[in-house]
Amino acid sequence: MNILILGSGGREHALGKAIKKSQKSGKVFFSPGNAGTLLYGSNINIDYKDYDALRLFIQKNEIRVVIIGPEAPLVDGLADRLSSDAELSHLKVLGPGGAGARLEGSKSFAKAFMKKYKIPTAAFLEIELSNLSEGLNYIENSEGPYVLKADGLAAGKGVLIIQDRNEAKEQLKEMLEGKFGAASSKVVIEEFLDGVEFSVFALTDGKNFALLPEAKDYKRVGENDTGPNTGGMGAVSPVPFFDEQLEKQVVDHIVQPTIDGLKKEHIPYTGFLFFGLILCEGQAKVIEYNCRMGDPETQVVIPRLRSDLLDLIIDAIDGNLLNKTVATEGGVRVAVIAASGGYPNDYQKGKEIFGLEKLNHDNVFHAGTQLLGGKTLTSGGRVLAISCPGENLEEAINNCYREMNKICFDKIYYRKDIGKDLIDKA
Repeated sequence: MNILILGSGGREHALGKAIKKSQKSGKVFFSPGNAGTLLYGSNINIDYKDYDALRLFIQKNEIRVVIIGPEAPLVDGLADRLSSDAELSHLKVLGPGGAGARLEGSKSFAKAFMKKYKIPTAAFLEIELSNLSEGLNYIENSEGPYVLKADGLAAGKGVLIIQDRNEAKEQLKEMLEGKFGAASSKVVIEEFLDGVEFSVFALTDGKNFALLPEAKDYKRVGENDTGPNTGGMGAVSPVPFFDEQLEKQVVDHIVQPTIDGLKKEHIPYTGFLFFGLILCEGQAKVIEYNCRMGDPETQVVIPRLRSDLLDLIIDAIDGNLLNKTVATEGGVRVAVIAASGGYPNDYQKGKEIFGLEKLNHDNVFHAGTQLLGGKTLTSGGRVLAISCPGENLEEAINNCYREMNKICFDKIYYRKDIGKDLIDKA
């Protein structure tokens, strides 16, 4: 069967590579894709908002499965439109509808959902410009650090963790006045949780779910978790402290109540569900939901699958995930992002990437790249991920940085400490 994967990141590269291995896979198309996805299929350039062009492509190319990778089209309700289109009655769509995607698209909706279904999370306060004084008073009368979250989508950059009280007040004003556009017209002020972050991933048909390998990602741009948040600078899977006891706690108190809550709210949900968690004094709490796989977590999670990913996806779409389990590889996988200098702020594009021919294609996942005139050029902030396996964490880290040293481009930047904080926990 022919597959269309929407998106251009390392996530879509990793998904496409795994899907191409399936015996059920026919032609694979990526829209828009990147220089790396060309190894596994064809890139097309159709804006998902141009629905007529998208439908025509699906029909002409006999697409049977559409996988929606990024959050924006999910929040915009693309899955609803494709699934309800009478002209596409044979199409299978992976991704929640607009109602389910609100778990990521609105922080305030997600917090209210967790509160209603008693899912452990940080205490919070919703602030709009009309009640700015309430937010300022809250900051004035509480101790930092202060966590400010844009309610809507902000490309992974809408969360600020601020130590200084006066700076927190100023940032709250700036956010409500449009720092992140419409995404921060409402801001959630959260209790700061001190602990270790990690992520759990489920594939669900809306009633049942299959648990995928867990991961830990590194969001801040600087080493030792300093500097502003990014879309993610690296990831590790598995997580050394995620033992059977913690897994049971997460499933019983977070994953299952979330699936049950969606059913009780009559919100259909077919697709990936990402739980961003923090471990505080032995208890896991939810920091955020994502309505899709993470990036760069996908680049360490998906390569560890022994199960056929396309089979799992079809089972999810068809409602057949009851009692399904996911087989995984042993060992450890580590991914490090090579970013453009200046990211997540201003950066230059169009820099030629050298040394790719020296790498094992299994260890490279492209994101902000394009092929132009026979050269692979940078086209985004996060350029690519080097993702390497190892028998243990230290070996995987060493393998990853050895491969990273084989490539270069003007002003390349990457963190040199990914995974090293976990070595003593492994």
